[in-house]
Amino acid sequence: MFSGSIPALVTPFRDGAFDEKAFRKLVDWQIESGSTALVPCGTTGENSTLSNAEHHRVIEVCVEQAAGRVPVIAGCGSNDTMNALLHMNFSKKCGAAAALLVAPYYNRPSQAGLIAHFSYLAEHNELPIILYNVPGRTVTDILPETVCELARRFPDRIVGIKDASGDLSRVTDHRMGIGKHFCQLSGDDELALPANAAGAVGCISVTANVAPRLCADFQKACADNDIVKARELNDRLYPLHYAMFEDASPGPVKYALTRVHEWMTDELRLPLVPCSDAAREAVDAALVHAGIL
Repeated sequence: MFSGSIPALVTPFRDGAFDEKAFRKLVDWQIESGSTALVPCGTTGENSTLSNAEHHRVIEVCVEQAAGRVPVIAGCGSNDTMNALLHMNFSKKCGAAAALLVAPYYNRPSQAGLIAHFSYLAEHNELPIILYNVPGRTVTDILPETVCELARRFPDRIVGIKDASGDLSRVTDHRMGIGKHFCQLSGDDELALPANAAGAVGCISVTANVAPRLCADFQKACADNDIVKARELNDRLYPLHYAMFEDASPGPVKYALTRVHEWMTDELRLPLVPCSDAAREAVDAALVHAGIL
């Protein structure tokens, strides 16, 4: 259903408020640069500091600005099942193509709790669901057997996963346990090349915010089985992948965007603060290495 380079979009702020004008420019630039889908209100979009009204407005603007040119996978995750359903209901109503649902954080549900959470959402909303596993942030890990069980129960509803577990063996676990139709997307830019080799079909990317054309070209080379070109592009992007996390994300990627677009600010919401001087130096060096600056 989804493949290629899919940026997890930043949410631009200006003077404390959602900068809708900058966000619309970001959406247009991403589509014009070859991104194949868009994810508003993911981790990189600072969804945890958005009010529900802001959260819904960001999704609505993304769908409106994309105007059907690429699908929008709306970030709908929450550690409250009912709030996740609220986000899904709004996203379906405004025209999103799918929902990205992170494992509930802080509560630390069991695997049975995860199955109950995602099953409830699949049963009460018709949006296709992309699971999002990022145990480094959520503590809870959606284990492969849980992913397989959910995909078997809801083959037309739970259609894929963004995997940021760091465990590349899971790509094969999921493929063999579910089938090739299940959409596997890397959640770690630096692991996208081996993940694609194992059976993933793209990446929900932080780096694509600032290097959309390079990331799109890299994913196309992977899809074309052009390993020489894919490796060459991966080498250009590799330092940038790590620079995006030299400080608390999305501080470095917002700074990087200010280096390539005058209409972007690096404003964040507390408890996040602008990235350190050391992180800025790493970002600048990586942008030069990639040929962006």
